Amino acid sequence: MPGQLVGKRAFVTAAAQGIGRATALAFAEAGAEVIATDINEARLAGIASERVRTAKLDVLDRAAVLAAAEAAGPVDILFNCAGFVHQGNILEATEEEFTFAFDLNVRSMMRTIQAFLPSMLERRGGVILNVASVASSVKGLPNRAIYGTSKAAVIGLTKSVATDFVRQGVRCNAICPGTVESPSLQDRIAANAEAAGGLEAARAAFVARQAMGRLGRPEEIAALAVYLASDAAEFITGQAVLIDGGISL
Repeated sequence: MPGQLVGKRAFVTAAAQGIGRATALAFAEAGAEVIATDINEARLAGIASERVRTAKLDVLDRAAVLAAAEAAGPVDILFNCAGFVHQGNILEATEEEFTFAFDLNVRSMMRTIQAFLPSMLERRGGVILNVASVASSVKGLPNRAIYGTSKAAVIGLTKSVATDFVRQGVRCNAICPGTVESPSLQDRIAANAEAAGGLEAARAAFVARQAMGRLGRPEEIAALAVYLASDAAEFITGQAVLIDGGISL
C-alpha cells in the first residue's frame, strides 16, 4: 500500500520474524520510517534498509524500553507484537508459566505504551496497535489456557487505553489473528507432532480448525496493520479486529 504512511514514524517490537517482521516491512513499503526491534539481533539484520532501522530490545526490561523510546524520539505508530504461545489446559499450567506469559504478552505492551504515549499526547496524535489473538475473550481454543487469558488481557488493555485517550488524538486497537503461518507455529506443530501422529498430521489439525481451510499469512496481518495505522482508519478505536479465516464463526 504505497503512500498510506508517508511522513509517519513507526516503532515495531518482535520484528525479527513472523507478523512483526511482515508488518515492519509493510509499514516501510507504505512510506513510513520504521524502527524495527527484537531481542534477536541476527534475525533482525535482514530487514534493515533505507526506511528500516533495527535495534536490539528486550521488552521484558523496563529500563531498556524507556531507553529505546528516548533513542527513537516521537513516533506516530506503536506496533506491539512481542508474545509467546503457551500450550496446555489450566490443570497443566504452572505459576511460573503464567507469570512469564503476562510479563511478555501483556506487561511488555504496558511498558512500551507508557514509554511512547506521552509524546503522542503532547502532539495530540498517534496510533497504538496491540497484537492479541482470536484465542482470548473472543473465543476459547483447546490447550490455550494461559495464552488465551493473557490475550484477553491485551484486549482489555487496548480498550482501556482507547477510552482514556480518545479525546486526545490517540487511537488504540487490537489485532486478533487466527492461526498464521510463522516460525512460532512451526514450533507448536513440532510440539504436537508426537501426540498427533507426526508433523503432517499435527499441521493438518491446525489447518482443519480454520473455516477457510488454510492458514493465514503474516503479510495479510501486516496489510490490516497498515490500514489501521493509516488516516483512512481514523474513526476506528478500541476495537478487537478479527482476521482469523473464520475460526471464530
